[in-house]
Amino acid sequence: MNKKTAIAPNRRAFLTGAGAVLASPAVLTATRAYAATPTLRVGHVSPRTGPLAGFAEADDFVLAGIEKVFAGGIENNGKSWNIEIISKDSQSNPNRAAEVAADLILGDEVDIIVAASTPDTVNPVSDQAEVNEVPCITTDCPWQPYFFGRNGVPGEGFASTYHFFWGLEDVIGAFLDMWGKSGVAKTVGGLFPNDADGNAWGHPELGLPKPLAAEDYNLIDPGRYQPLSDDFSNYIAAFKDAGCEIVTGNMIPPDFATFWSQAAQQGFNPKVVTIGKALLFPSVIETLGERGDGLSSEVWWSPNHPFASSLDGSSAKDLAEGYTAASNRPWTQPIGFKHALFEVVADVARRADDLEDPEAIVAAIQGTNLDTIVGNVNWANGPINNVTKTPLVAGQWQKDGDAFDLKIVANSAASDIPLTGDLKFLA
Repeated sequence: MNKKTAIAPNRRAFLTGAGAVLASPAVLTATRAYAATPTLRVGHVSPRTGPLAGFAEADDFVLAGIEKVFAGGIENNGKSWNIEIISKDSQSNPNRAAEVAADLILGDEVDIIVAASTPDTVNPVSDQAEVNEVPCITTDCPWQPYFFGRNGVPGEGFASTYHFFWGLEDVIGAFLDMWGKSGVAKTVGGLFPNDADGNAWGHPELGLPKPLAAEDYNLIDPGRYQPLSDDFSNYIAAFKDAGCEIVTGNMIPPDFATFWSQAAQQGFNPKVVTIGKALLFPSVIETLGERGDGLSSEVWWSPNHPFASSLDGSSAKDLAEGYTAASNRPWTQPIGFKHALFEVVADVARRADDLEDPEAIVAAIQGTNLDTIVGNVNWANGPINNVTKTPLVAGQWQKDGDAFDLKIVANSAASDIPLTGDLKFLA
């Protein structure tokens, strides 16, 4: 967080001070709350550009659909409210995410702010919302880097910021479920960047090491690498020396592409490669060509998930196929969670006792119990303050004709999400 955003004034204090200087009847009649049809402003922060842009690939499609649903307004306490969405690009940069969040809060005066796509976006946006007492809903980030990465204290948590997604315990369980079916040697190479995600995934207590050891896996962790590294030779050598047949970790797409190319050049050929974040997107797999076939990852959402939208009743399959028809591109996992963010916003907007009171909006968020296109969202059932979880399975990219398809190959923790394929070894 840079100095400009770190010292941004509390919004409530800012508006109170401004009101003392400018107070007059004309100011009151001009506000959104006193309009014939009041407007609820929703800020949205997403990495449209930069190395995390794959997470935002479907933003335009999702926002267009949401705005169509919101066009008729939302009723709260017998009164219709317009919903205005103001979306800004974090540029895949945490400092920029904090800056645009502060702009949305202090400049655009949003009533609710939402964000998605890794701790690099979610955490700085949430921090700005927390310090300015603005209700905030986020997703697309494991809950540990969200909560502990923001110095959250169990039992205390946060006042204004709430998150829904899965946790590291779920991704570890999904990976172990998948690997256990493979029969490969239990020596695993770990690739963890020196960032919020990588430090959480590789954390000796909260990350992968302890649960892998409990299942008799030997994790070879050569240490943190710097994001956008151009040389993974030391890691590859360590994995070869240890006889790693599995490689796992959490990487941005450019880093995985560098590692995977150098692994081929240096004769390292693991049987299973399961990487979080980098291998979520078909666009990344396509750039890898034949070497994309058989790579595996967690699966948060797919057309085969048995859930439907609370906004318009569309199924996961309907939403995924709608994106493909509109863009001529394969579906991507963040589509469902971006849609679900606004399902929660709509539900909160309908139930809040007073949409002009941030505390009433926060109370409505706390009281959420909503079946969405990614599953149930209910903060009463969370593993820790301010967090609730959604289901997770594991999948593998397999060549299907001229294209790649993400097959769900392990679902022990969420058996209602059907299997669509069997795990195969890398060539």
